Amino acid sequence: MSMAHRTVLLHETIESLKLKAGDVVLDATFGGGGHSRALAQLVGAKGRLIAFDADRSVFTPELTEELTRLTRFTQVVANFRDLAGELAMLEVQKIDGAIFDLGLSSTQLEESGRGFSFQRDEPLHMTFKANPEEGDVTAEIILNRWSEENIAVILRGFGEERYARSIAKAIVAARKSGPLRRTGELVEVIHQATPSRYHHGRTHFATRTFQALRMAANDELGAIEQALRGILPFLAKGARIAVIAFHSVEDRLVKRLFREFEANDHMVKRVTKKPIVPSESELKENPRARSAKLRVVEKI
Repeated sequence: MSMAHRTVLLHETIESLKLKAGDVVLDATFGGGGHSRALAQLVGAKGRLIAFDADRSVFTPELTEELTRLTRFTQVVANFRDLAGELAMLEVQKIDGAIFDLGLSSTQLEESGRGFSFQRDEPLHMTFKANPEEGDVTAEIILNRWSEENIAVILRGFGEERYARSIAKAIVAARKSGPLRRTGELVEVIHQATPSRYHHGRTHFATRTFQALRMAANDELGAIEQALRGILPFLAKGARIAVIAFHSVEDRLVKRLFREFEANDHMVKRVTKKPIVPSESELKENPRARSAKLRVVEKI
């Protein structure tokens, strides 16, 4: 049974942007639409909401109709890494606030059928695109074509997986008997490659491997950096960017970029010296929010 998607740090994120009616806002990661709905209500009929998502299926007719009633709504089916070019094509002059929620929605995790979840037996795609095109990197390609060394590097670098070397070795050994195509096959390989004590912690033993493969397949760190650099010229004075990261690899990148923008370019100032984290009450209602960190900068 799937869990309904709950938008993490919703109140804190919307509050941090200091928006007003009539503003132009960007939701770089539409997902379940929770942030977009709150933004649309805030900026109102005279405002504008531009929402990005690489997955066309998230823009359901019902959500699109609701948002169109609330504000001037524009949906963009594209990865947020391309936002600079897309905003230029839309002839957007300024943005008054932007949200980047770097987590997967529960819908993507549980219902997309693309292999994001280790709790379902699905094809090993792990791409944000509903239908990967020829030339796109998928988890299946990584697992079956990449070298043991390169697989270990991404498991360690993106997933911070302590057993990266042994898992990579087991993956290469397993594919000699036939290509890995299903998530269930991968989970079994990880299970056999890791010690039994690793199978009973708070975090599922496959979590870090799945995270690393997803990040590699979608070049997530590259996309984040390209998007955050790309949006700066579009920000109005006083505009704020709010970024929610869900694991330390992403959060370190966002922290580094914000410090760089503040120190070197003098284009922004950090609003949050330390990240905002979910309240105890939110964690009780949504344990999945436990790793979320919100960082905010303001254009000066």
